[in-house]
Amino acid sequence: MAEAEPQALTYIPEVILKKRKHKEESIALTRKTQLELGQNGGKKRRMDDIKRPEQFVREFRDKELDLIRMKQRTKRAKSALSIPNSKLLFVIRIHGKNDMHPKTRNILYKLRLTRIFHGVFLKATPGVLELLQKVEPYVTYGYPNLKNVSDLIYKKGYGKIDNKRVPLIDNNIIEQALGKHGIVCLEDIVHEVANAGPHFKEIISFLGSFSLNRPKEGLLGKKALYIDGGDTGNRENQINDLINKMN
Repeated sequence: MAEAEPQALTYIPEVILKKRKHKEESIALTRKTQLELGQNGGKKRRMDDIKRPEQFVREFRDKELDLIRMKQRTKRAKSALSIPNSKLLFVIRIHGKNDMHPKTRNILYKLRLTRIFHGVFLKATPGVLELLQKVEPYVTYGYPNLKNVSDLIYKKGYGKIDNKRVPLIDNNIIEQALGKHGIVCLEDIVHEVANAGPHFKEIISFLGSFSLNRPKEGLLGKKALYIDGGDTGNRENQINDLINKMN
């Protein structure tokens, strides 16, 4: 039998071989770097997540100090509460995280201010003003004008249906939820909120809180009162400037 002729080797240009070698070395180096970052970086992240004893002590002291200051604020005379110039308030949470006492957090949650830079419309009743006094270092508020009431509701407004946030893009949604109170469209909601009308409570419960943008300017990061050069407390009509920066 005749022997099979050996097949000729495929010729591969040297340029291609060099490119393959360079690519393989690059992939190997990338994998090595990823592995090292995964091991060392992971350990670093886990170490950062662990709270040191002094951090627990500092947070505990901050919370206790927050409670003491709250009690001091509530001892002010009733006359110390400023008489509002409007029946309507817009309240924005601007501070508060690990330094709050649980009682402070509960009041903020009661006001539906569960997150920083969330805002709510409230009626300026004595009870509401007392609550705001207790959480004064964490909120700022004032008297929104009609334009900002309308802009907030049209741009940021959501309805709550079956515990779900639903955008107000259809008046049928409003009529379904509030029609029994004679509220059938966005214009009705704006009118009722702006005038703190008889169905204000039902509308606010339906709307929920407003998620605002972090302002690039307008907040100094100080828990002092606005009238003392800080960020918190009653801004009266100046709240409209802050709303415009956050809307």
